[in-house]
Order: sequence, then C-alpha cells, then structure tokens
Amino acid sequence: MPDRLERFQKTGDFHFLTFSCHDRLPYLETPKTCAIFERSLEEMRRRYVLFVFGYVVMPEHVHLLVSEPRRGTLDRAIQALKTSVSKQCTPRPFWLKRYYDFNVHSEEKRIEKLRYIHRNPVSRGFVCRPEDWKWSSFRHYQTGAAGTVEIESPWTLGRRMGLKIPGEGWNKPGEIPGSPP
Repeated sequence: MPDRLERFQKTGDFHFLTFSCHDRLPYLETPKTCAIFERSLEEMRRRYVLFVFGYVVMPEHVHLLVSEPRRGTLDRAIQALKTSVSKQCTPRPFWLKRYYDFNVHSEEKRIEKLRYIHRNPVSRGFVCRPEDWKWSSFRHYQTGAAGTVEIESPWTLGRRMGLKIPGEGWNKPGEIPGSPP
C-alpha cells in the first residue's frame, strides 16, 4: 500500500467522502456520538467555509458529499473533523487514519452519490425508509427542515433569499411571502 494517497483537490469538484471507525467498530451507534459528529461537522463547515450537500452517520462509518473548503484544504478539514470527534469520545483510536475521496464531476454523479448516502441505512436494513434514519440529511431534502448541520440545497438558498418554506408562514401553496393579498 502506498504511503501517500494521491488526492485531487483544488479542482472545484464536489467530493464524496467515506471514513470509518477504527477496526470498523460501531463507535457511532449511540445518539450521543451521532450528535457529537453532527456538531463537529457543522463547526468544521463554518471554520473551513465549505458546503455540505449531504451526509449520513452510520454505526461504523460516515459518508459526506461536500464542496472544497474556501479556507484551507479538504484533507485538513477532514482531519480537524475527525480530531474534534475523537477528542469528545472515549474509544482510542476512534477513526481509521485514511478516508475515501471520490471527485464528483457531474450532476448525474452528484445525484447518484446523494441517493447512495440517503439509502445507505435502508440498504443495510436499519430502517425501511430513508426518512426514518435520524442521522442524515434526507429529512432536510424532503421537508426543508433545518438541522444541526446546514445543508446546501434549494431549501437553504430559498431561506437566504428571504423566502419562507411551507409550514413556516405560508398562507397558500405558491404564495410569495410579503406579496399583497
């Protein structure tokens, strides 16, 4: 195995990432550790100025779909994320050292990877439907609900533009907030 993996960063691509707990042990199986991961991910999203398009926390691994950071490099952001989580959790070592990084070059691949992320708990038999898995970005895509991690999506863009989403002050479907009755 090579000492140094070749990564293709600073390309402007999205990145589909996977990293695992040490020995693939289920260190992320409790709500407490999943919440620690989500808070740490949000902290790194802000610190490194990167966009999170999707994620899922599984008992022994994580999948992310992210942009390249505006501050620092992606490998440093992931290292900081893993360090933050491991410092807050008991098992040592917590993570495997390496991570898988796939550059997403097209809209078709972006959709494929996002579907893979959201269907992972279903394919593993943990839940029957993606919306039943609490530790993923699926519910955000389904409803626009904000969670611990800000997800870059049409819902988020709408909020930034000052639009209200259904269930947050809309009177009628299709009504533009602030428009005359």
